Amino acid sequence: MYNYQEQRPFVFTEEGQKTFLKIRDRVDALSKVAGALTMSFAMGAATGDTWHLLACVDRLVELGEIREIPQSNVSGQNRIFVKI
Repeated sequence: MYNYQEQRPFVFTEEGQKTFLKIRDRVDALSKVAGALTMSFAMGAATGDTWHLLACVDRLVELGEIREIPQSNVSGQNRIFVKI
């Protein structure tokens, strides 16, 4: 099961930073066009371990760049985010 705290260290590796920046740029672009985006669209900027991609998006939340829209019983790829 995905746990951000366990995956978080990846974001700070060289590979993780490259992945993080790709995802951040995609999130910025998509939020300008649509105003909101799902996790699956954010993750579409990069390839690799799904949990690492999730961690990159969760890092954006942690930094306060995006905010998750609360929903009940939603799968990870369908989480919705808006730019702050």
